Amino acid sequence: MCFDIISDNEDEKEKVCNFQDIDQHLNLSYDKSKYTMSRPIINNNNHTEVFLIVKLYAILDMREIDQTLITYIWVDLLWRNEFIEWKPDDFCGITYITIPTYYLWMPDIAIEEMTEKDKASPSPYLSIGSDGWVRFRNDQVVLSTCKMHVYKFPFDTQSCNLSFRSIMHDDKEMYLQHGSFNHSTVTELSRELMHTQYEWLFIDMSVNNEIVEGLGYSQTVVIYTITMKRRSVLYVANFILPVLFFLLLDLSSFLISDTGGEKLGFKVTILLAVTVMQLLLNEILPSSSDSIPLIAVYCIGIFALMLLSLLEAILVKHLIEKDSAVEDETDRDRSLGENSGNNQGSHNFYCCFREIMRCSHHASVDEVSSHETPSVSLSRKGSSSKLTEVSFALEKVSDELRETGKTITLLSSNGKSGYWTRIAKKINKVFTIFYLTAVAVFLAIMFFLWCSGEHE
Repeated sequence: MCFDIISDNEDEKEKVCNFQDIDQHLNLSYDKSKYTMSRPIINNNNHTEVFLIVKLYAILDMREIDQTLITYIWVDLLWRNEFIEWKPDDFCGITYITIPTYYLWMPDIAIEEMTEKDKASPSPYLSIGSDGWVRFRNDQVVLSTCKMHVYKFPFDTQSCNLSFRSIMHDDKEMYLQHGSFNHSTVTELSRELMHTQYEWLFIDMSVNNEIVEGLGYSQTVVIYTITMKRRSVLYVANFILPVLFFLLLDLSSFLISDTGGEKLGFKVTILLAVTVMQLLLNEILPSSSDSIPLIAVYCIGIFALMLLSLLEAILVKHLIEKDSAVEDETDRDRSLGENSGNNQGSHNFYCCFREIMRCSHHASVDEVSSHETPSVSLSRKGSSSKLTEVSFALEKVSDELRETGKTITLLSSNGKSGYWTRIAKKINKVFTIFYLTAVAVFLAIMFFLWCSGEHE
């Protein structure tokens, strides 16, 4: 309702208007079916043009395990209602008013990738202009699907689509378009608006139209593509570096002695720690990935290198213990040989001494025989002394042969006992060189793959 207000100067009159006047003029609240039953066109052959503008306010979360993206967006819809029009001069220059959404028809726009409706209520108001253009602004949290490529995780860049289309209308009835906004304009609008990015760093946002053909209809879909890069600092500090430190600890284990069991226990502990890190990684990465992520190759490669190192340590330990067993057996055989040789020598010496004493006794008895001549007695004395000299000579030769046998046995046992130890040292030296080379080549390849271009 419009009315005049008389001021102190009676010649000046001020015309006062309000929104209810326009409501009554358009008959919005009394004849809702005129504006809500169908598309707001006078000629049924025309289509309704709907302009869509999307701004990205925040990237809230990206769930890798189920491949979903959570964003907070601002959506602006703009279309023309041919039944709405007034002259601003007739209503105190009012060019637009705000009315509830249930007063007018609204386009049925949906997001194809959305998997869960926003829990917050949509905006309850519309803004209509005097020329019939209607504007609807709605801010919503969108939970949408996004096929992720985690090959270069955590140095990956993801692109997720938000596809807007009409549920019921094709292009003959309603034509959806993104307006005159190009790639750079949409990116700058979102960059100025964005305040929260969390783990993901916003790079750009592009928009394009795609025509979908169906059975007897064609429909235009407006696709906004959000490109973002993961902040990888925390993953490097909490995962990649600890696994690399475990590898360096395994390298340092080559300085531990192979004779004890500490080296094997140390390597097994490090191997179990890397296994725990792999379990944590399995809870992050999606199981539906097309290719094996580089970080999984990184963990598997380091695990394989550590496993080879453990197997080499087990082999070296086995060879050293085998050599120790040979030494123990040689020492036991040597002690048994010495004991048996001493007993046998004593027994021979005793028999020889007994034989010599017997021969001497016979010589003395013959010596006192009265019927023997002096020449015979002298010859028997000479024979007894010769037998004594021969027995002492044989004993001396036996001692020398025994000492020579001991020396030969000792030399042969020493040569035999050090064989496996020398083999183990050679294996350890060769494997250390191989291990250092393999680690350097593996880390260089991983660094090159992570720093290279996008994986196709």
